[in-house]
Amino acid sequence: MNSKIFSKYNILVVDDVPLNQMLVQKMLAHYNFRVRIAGNGLECLREIMAEKPSLILLDIMMPIMDGFQVLETLNESPELSKIPVVVLSALNSNEDIVKAYNLGAKDFITKPIVMNKLVNSVATQLGIPIGE
Repeated sequence: MNSKIFSKYNILVVDDVPLNQMLVQKMLAHYNFRVRIAGNGLECLREIMAEKPSLILLDIMMPIMDGFQVLETLNESPELSKIPVVVLSALNSNEDIVKAYNLGAKDFITKPIVMNKLVNSVATQLGIPIGE
């Protein structure tokens, strides 16, 4: 993949665990994505209002406002509901996965995160040909 084209994409990583934030940021930085960080759902919504991201990587289990609540809030706005969301979560029950998809998530990746799977999902959601 040609990582030069990725720098035009703004990815918002939403996770309350600093180690997870750093890990995902490093995986995406390897491909020159622009990455912003939010530590919970409320911060996520503030970041979206400051600058609309190309894509959101969203944890589910967070304090203040969890990922399901973020998805519900995004669905309330015709404009914000267009932002693709990929869930990154330790949750892996069928019920949680189906709930995330029903709330508008485009993909669901269980932790621990594998770099190739993450990058392929991000590229797919952004419409970037994987073979580039």
